Amino acid sequence: MKTPIVVLLLFFLVSCVSAQEEVVTSFGEGIAVATLNDDGLDEISGMACSRNIQGLIYVHNDSGGEAAVYVLDSLGNNVGKIELLGTQNRDWEDIAIGPGVDGKFYIYIGEIGDNNAVHEEIVLYRIPEPSVHNSTAQITPERTILKYPGGARDAESLMVDPTSGDIFIISKRDSLNTLYRLAAGKFGSSEAELEELIKLPLTSATAADISADGSQILVKNYLTIYFWKRNPGESVVQAMSRKPKELPYSPEPQGEAIGFLPNGKAFYTLSEKRFDLEPVLYKYTAK
Repeated sequence: MKTPIVVLLLFFLVSCVSAQEEVVTSFGEGIAVATLNDDGLDEISGMACSRNIQGLIYVHNDSGGEAAVYVLDSLGNNVGKIELLGTQNRDWEDIAIGPGVDGKFYIYIGEIGDNNAVHEEIVLYRIPEPSVHNSTAQITPERTILKYPGGARDAESLMVDPTSGDIFIISKRDSLNTLYRLAAGKFGSSEAELEELIKLPLTSATAADISADGSQILVKNYLTIYFWKRNPGESVVQAMSRKPKELPYSPEPQGEAIGFLPNGKAFYTLSEKRFDLEPVLYKYTAK
């Protein structure tokens, strides 16, 4: 007897849903990959995994640090540095990788920290992501000066949508952190105002990232990692309007960095050095 076509279609649809869920439904506990003993990397505040060169991780120090992006390997070894010419590190707080208008990958650096909310302007820097690894490099970045609607804010979380190229910043010090957007086409303007979007069910956000395929979103604070699954065709705002899932989090003394691996099957976290505890690179793998 032939199997009815309806049954076959139902089986196909269920299989597709199951396969999609198997891609990522959650992540396991963090596993310590390496302890960073480099005295020059003691205030790491942002990280992003390379899209062009397998196994490399971009990090930076926060306020008062060198105006440079450091390159780590997957074991946490410092293997290079990219100096951003003509800039200073007033308070760099996060880093992300996303597309530019030419379709190439770029490294975005957010000078978005402002503990006392005294700076009327913040700055986003952008440099092309290297296609080959060099131990040292110097580059003059593109930049855009930004303002918040309603006045200065403190923020430590930056992410770029790989689908639209839109740039997102999440405030830190309000009781419900606010999601802001800069449309992709506005980067490069001499000055622009961020668009206020939604309030998120969390506070004290310190880092964020979107997976390379755009289907997963992470935000963390000092105690929790929040995870959103983004459905096909959804905007970032639509996805983040749902209640997030809380993921396992290995405690860190002052964790301010998070970043997906390019395949979206794992992510890293990294802390600043605090209480004489050296930063530990943790890896979380999808179940």
